[in-house]
Amino acid sequence: MTGMVCEAQIRQATPQDAEVVSEILKEAARWLEQAGMPLWQENDVDITHIAPDVRAGLFYLAEYSGDPAGTLKFQLDDLVVWPDARPHDAAYVHRLAVRRRYAGRGLSTALLRWAVERTRAIGRTYLRLDCHAQRPRLRAIYEEFGFQYHSDMQVGPYHLARYEYDVTKLATSHCANI
Repeated sequence: MTGMVCEAQIRQATPQDAEVVSEILKEAARWLEQAGMPLWQENDVDITHIAPDVRAGLFYLAEYSGDPAGTLKFQLDDLVVWPDARPHDAAYVHRLAVRRRYAGRGLSTALLRWAVERTRAIGRTYLRLDCHAQRPRLRAIYEEFGFQYHSDMQVGPYHLARYEYDVTKLATSHCANI
């Protein structure tokens, strides 16, 4: 490990970035599959599935020294996982992924901090996300960041744990090593 990457630059992905967004997500999907913790099917993060959301402006890239190092999907509604949410109350994070060579250097934290600040800037109260309910290590990471468990939700075959972060509370400024 060569240090923290909290100084990563985060920008909205352009349509020309769709392939690199897909590559980052595929790399994460393969690594999780090999680690016995499958998350996404590789075809679910293929460019054909990702490109429309990139064109819609939903994906963001974290770059470190000009290299695309991570990505996340930031959206203003989530009717699938949060159908009971009040409109205009929250923003939602999905598809957070970091290239393996940047793992453990704080890039996930930098992406989440960016999402918290963006949520606050657009006047929403909560940043929300979900994960597989049977992922204690991932849940612990989100809880350590400051997300609060909200509820469970069954979406198709997936049993999800839903989390939210109140962005109106002061966020810490350190870079956690996740």
